[in-house]
Amino acid sequence: MNFRVGQGYDVHRLAEGETLWLGGILIPHHKGTVAHSDGDVVIHAICDALLGAAKMRDIGTHFPDNSPEFQNTDSKILLRKSNELIKSKGYEIVNIDCTINAQQPKLKLFIPEMELVMAKVLEINADQISVKATTTEKLGFEGREEGISVNAVVLLKKV
Repeated sequence: MNFRVGQGYDVHRLAEGETLWLGGILIPHHKGTVAHSDGDVVIHAICDALLGAAKMRDIGTHFPDNSPEFQNTDSKILLRKSNELIKSKGYEIVNIDCTINAQQPKLKLFIPEMELVMAKVLEINADQISVKATTTEKLGFEGREEGISVNAVVLLKKV
């Protein structure tokens, strides 16, 4: 079997009055991401990992952040389209692992729903997606609650 690993990273600034979409769900918080689309850093990092593993460049290549077509776009649409792109090259997802780096809000209770929502979009089992969250112990831009970042890794196999 032919396996490919992809790594993705995304970061967005946090601001008062914005919405906070993570893993395809709306998280109640007084700050949200500043972005061209809905700013879902979890999905954006996973899209980059998927596309990178299939050697299809990155999310910005396929869904430019200066295109009116993607203004305020639901990132679940980008996730579905990224999955369609990798499938067009004969790949399928083995598993996804990602870590959300944010001081606040606490995300533990939202993680199972994130995994279910993204699994449904990707047409895979929820046990193929692992979402974790960590703080940076009040260090860096995440620790100061200025932004949020996500690291993602995916494993694809040729079918």
